[in-house]
Amino acid sequence: MGADGSHNYSLHMWSRSTGMAFYRKGDVENKRFIELPINAFLVAVLVLIPTPWHWRARNIPTLSIIAWHFVSNIICGVNAIIWAGNVELVAPVWCDIVTRIQTGATVALPVCCLCLCVHLERIASVRQTGMKPSDRRRREIVDGALCWGIPAIYMALHYVVQGHRFDSIEDLGCRPALYVSLASIFIISVPPLLVVVLTFIFGGLALYHFFQRRLTFARHLQTASSALAPSRYFRLMAMAIVQMLWGGFGISLNMWSCTNGLLPYTSWDDVHHNFWEIWDFPHHYFNETAWAWTFVSWWSIPASSVLFFVFFAFGDDARKEYGAFFASISRVIGCATWRKSYDIENLKRGTCVSRTSTPAFKRQFDRDSDYSTPVSPTTSNSTTFSIPASSTTTLHRPDSIYSSTKLSFKTYQLEPFPFESSSPASSDFTHVTFTSFDQSKV
Repeated sequence: MGADGSHNYSLHMWSRSTGMAFYRKGDVENKRFIELPINAFLVAVLVLIPTPWHWRARNIPTLSIIAWHFVSNIICGVNAIIWAGNVELVAPVWCDIVTRIQTGATVALPVCCLCLCVHLERIASVRQTGMKPSDRRRREIVDGALCWGIPAIYMALHYVVQGHRFDSIEDLGCRPALYVSLASIFIISVPPLLVVVLTFIFGGLALYHFFQRRLTFARHLQTASSALAPSRYFRLMAMAIVQMLWGGFGISLNMWSCTNGLLPYTSWDDVHHNFWEIWDFPHHYFNETAWAWTFVSWWSIPASSVLFFVFFAFGDDARKEYGAFFASISRVIGCATWRKSYDIENLKRGTCVSRTSTPAFKRQFDRDSDYSTPVSPTTSNSTTFSIPASSTTTLHRPDSIYSSTKLSFKTYQLEPFPFESSSPASSDFTHVTFTSFDQSKV
């Protein structure tokens, strides 16, 4: 019953050995758990938030953790909707697919954390003082093969100890089936536990290297990995260790549930006899304790995802991303409002500056103006221009913007041009005087 979507071993063991309902009927009330899909989908969105900055860093283990968490929560949410209050065989093909994914997630998350800790240990040690593009590419390929290849092998090996097609639990949906035996201990339980132990070893080595170089650790990180700041390094390390503590707790519970006894793995045919059976488990098959453990098993997946989100949602990288996101939204909303209600007063006050669009009166002026007409200054400091009569104002920009510049002012007298165009806008011009300025650094 781990954070990785592992199975309720005792459920399969007792049912397989007795062949009958093994709990007292009616111990669990027939409740509706409408909060299950809501929380699952909400958490699925939360784990996607740190994706942009990990994508730019090409952090394959962390991106894989995000992907496995996202898919696992989507599966939990969809299952909670389809099997709300029933154990009917609604989507057998869906169950065949998602139970494989749930099985792979059992080992995928520990492997991702192991890859992350190995990378952090190499950075903290003297073995990695810089990475060439080819080295980085090689590391990404190895990380991808481990984070996705090992779970694929684990899914295939699960078939060896898969006693029937899958289980269907009321309100929780389909779950992987398991023939609890000595073979299942070595194939299903031991590999994730070994990965957890290796993760703690490499995490401890990384902390050891840190204490050795704690005075120059920030400079060492810049030499070893230019994209990794000390704050991000420790967040990654803490996240990996906490995820392993949570996953190790779940794996230990799974192994403890097997203390009631193991089924004999006599032969392949015996284990896979009536393989295409689907076992249904309504509420009344559970007593309060058994249902509590099954329920905790379901909630362990969203809880693990929330732990991941907390480590990356409030750091410096996250705050920068949030600021950039809201700034882009503000620019889009602000400029859309400006284009909708544009007038010369908005331009004068500088309420919105567009870097791509051209003011309406300037576009009209460009269309109607005869640029072949010479411009002759009226005085030594005056030049003749022409703009629409509605724009009779003095245009300026806030002085605060130019606090570091020296301004030299010139006065321009605006007079009408002899337009040949018949456009109505070209005949309605007037004299306007405004002040312009040249900028030069102090």
